[in-house]
Amino acid sequence: MEKMRAMVLSECAKIETNPLKLTEIDKHQIQRPNEILLKIEACGVCHSQLHGIEGDWKDIGIPPNLPTVPGHELVGKVVQIGDSVSKFKVGDRAGITPLLEACKECQYCKEGKEYLCESSIITGESFKGGYTEFITVTEDFATKVPDNMKPEYAAPLFCAGITAYKAVKAVEPKLHKKIGIFGIGGVGHMAIQFAKVENCDVIAFSRTQKHLDVAKRLGAVDSMTFSENQDEFLDKVKEKHGMLDAAIVFAPADIVTDTAIKSVKKGGLIVIATVGENPSFMAFEEKTIRGTLIGSTKDMEQVIKICDENNIEVISQVFPLESANEVLKKLKNSEIEARAVLIP
Repeated sequence: MEKMRAMVLSECAKIETNPLKLTEIDKHQIQRPNEILLKIEACGVCHSQLHGIEGDWKDIGIPPNLPTVPGHELVGKVVQIGDSVSKFKVGDRAGITPLLEACKECQYCKEGKEYLCESSIITGESFKGGYTEFITVTEDFATKVPDNMKPEYAAPLFCAGITAYKAVKAVEPKLHKKIGIFGIGGVGHMAIQFAKVENCDVIAFSRTQKHLDVAKRLGAVDSMTFSENQDEFLDKVKEKHGMLDAAIVFAPADIVTDTAIKSVKKGGLIVIATVGENPSFMAFEEKTIRGTLIGSTKDMEQVIKICDENNIEVISQVFPLESANEVLKKLKNSEIEARAVLIP
């Protein structure tokens, strides 16, 4: 059996202990006639991966299995196709989202919401993750990538990009709608741009100045430093902008979610795109709190199309595969401007 290099997680541990080990594992092989084999060009490094690796999300079953190869937003070149594949040919480029596979038969799949499928298989929660050199996927769950998109640009679109796009859609965008985006990292910096495509007025919130600078450069009408002194922070927001029409939360901190809810006007909408405690709010204020999760294959095709047509900027820093532990440490310490990308 041919081998391939992979960064393998055998036991959840703090990233400072370098839990990912460079290992030779069996190279993935096409097993079914509808599969394609990708030679991975790039894999983005998602903040949710850090939580999985460190064991923060064991209570919600992440990761479900160990050992595992993390990585769930990736692009590559098709190097082999199964006998029944018609969507791709050898030499094409394709990407994979966190949704590696779904049953295609349940109510969610039939409604075009396959990402909610109870039988879904998640990329990076088995040995089929992106922190390696090759991966197989059925053709229906891969999306074509234009040749003009560089790997380090395209890879983050397959989680950060689709998450940002879906969250903006969920907030019901319209002309000059005043939307607060809480958390301007790998996902948030793209959400600003998707909201701008919809002609919304974005106010960006982050703890770090470099992220606020990025937000302003990408078109936010204002960027403000987030503070856990909630009353003081909310007073500043109201003084500068009044109550927000809506908010999107990407920062995985309960205080941020709570503050975002309180920053939105009565009857407004809050989209939560992260994991945390169930927020509390006054029902009499008629606010709507909505969760969101990646998106469908059709959504992913739209992301690629919008980014291609609108020159959406993807801020990425490139690192070799072997540096995965170091990259995740940088991410933990807010030293990554937006998205880190591993190149095998």
